[in-house]
Amino acid sequence: MYKINGLKQSLRLPVIGAPMFTISNPNLVISQCKSGIIGSFPALNAREPEDLDKWIREIKSALLDFEKNNPDKKAAPFAVNQICHKSNIRLYKDLETCVKHEVPIIISSVGAPNEIVDTVHSYGGKVFHDVINIKHAKKAADLGVDGLILVCAGAGGHGGTLSPFALLREVKEWFEGIIILSGAIADGYTIASSIALGADLVYIGSRFITTIEANANEVYKKMIVDSSAEDIVYTSYFSGIHGNYLKQSIINSGLDPDNLPIGDKKQTNFNRKEKPKTWKDIWGSGQGIGRINNITTVEKTVVEMEKEFNLAISDLDKKIKLV
Repeated sequence: MYKINGLKQSLRLPVIGAPMFTISNPNLVISQCKSGIIGSFPALNAREPEDLDKWIREIKSALLDFEKNNPDKKAAPFAVNQICHKSNIRLYKDLETCVKHEVPIIISSVGAPNEIVDTVHSYGGKVFHDVINIKHAKKAADLGVDGLILVCAGAGGHGGTLSPFALLREVKEWFEGIIILSGAIADGYTIASSIALGADLVYIGSRFITTIEANANEVYKKMIVDSSAEDIVYTSYFSGIHGNYLKQSIINSGLDPDNLPIGDKKQTNFNRKEKPKTWKDIWGSGQGIGRINNITTVEKTVVEMEKEFNLAISDLDKKIKLV
């Protein structure tokens, strides 16, 4: 078990199941937390503010029952992702709901978490903020966030371009909070590498898209299994913000992945009730999908990553002893 400074519960693996638009739902989150990793979902996945309240109640109830029925086990905490972009008119209503339920972790992204930090800290919650560069990282740190999620090159969805070797080591020089690393992390070996680099936790999304519990199209899941890093396209065309998407989904939509126009940030809108075409037909994915080779349960996925993680540490230990 892994104890992360600042978190009450120990974790089976130092992993956060990244919040994925339209894909992360209570079933996925509950399964992740039961398996010993932090589960999360975007608040906007709940179609209406009232649904968010129901989702959180469902998750808390399921995890409480799990611990009652398994006194020797402890479920990992869960997190809710709040979009801070000005177009998200639900932000404050959704934040009120999270405060009412004292959600353990709030993941803030796409904008500064100005009023979120003090509000979440008022009940003892933690705030982790998505960043893609040093400028944004320092802004978030100045606001008092508890953790920084460094979204590096290769991350699925809206990802950055910096190498984790560069961004993480620079941030470690001045940030004393929790550091979460994101970007092409899809197995136990990359988890171990991230921890060795200095991360406290890692952020994994694509590996969980192909789980039975994920609310993803079966064609989407199979496409990930059949694809590799070279099948990922980095573009701003679809949402106005640069992100990584599956090349075949772009082709299936009748577009040329090698000739996509530059996107306009004005088209970014997180307030639409209908599913944006970006996530309905154009599917996000990280560069680590070459390590994903089947569709299975969350528990079996975590078990496999745990084996890989331990092997990575054992292999490294042997190599160090040989030096």
